[in-house]
Amino acid sequence: MRRSIDIAGLSHLAPIPVATRVGPLLTCSITAAYTPGTRDCPESAEAQVANLFHHVGEILRAADCGWQNVAKMTFYSPDPSPLVETLNAAWLAHFPDPASRPSRHTMRVDEDWGDLLLCCDFLAFVGE
Repeated sequence: MRRSIDIAGLSHLAPIPVATRVGPLLTCSITAAYTPGTRDCPESAEAQVANLFHHVGEILRAADCGWQNVAKMTFYSPDPSPLVETLNAAWLAHFPDPASRPSRHTMRVDEDWGDLLLCCDFLAFVGE
């Protein structure tokens, strides 16, 4: 059975949920670093990374799971190089155990997103 996941403060303009859970599998649509409840982006990389991790945390809670269930995260950015330190700091805060971290990939995209510095998606397994 499939269940659409929606959270307060983040939605898509298209008729798609922010995430979907099918049995033990949770996957999200692209998640933007918008300030919750808006389509605005803060200027700093730190604030945008914090927004992303906030949204992902809310999605995980709405799907009845947590950070321990995340299997992979992919980050997308027109220019990821200035985000690496900030992203690594948030990553280590959410996944402090080096023996238990999800896979991660960062991809450069050939698009101009204006003030938006990054987006992400993730895959989680909720069966354990």
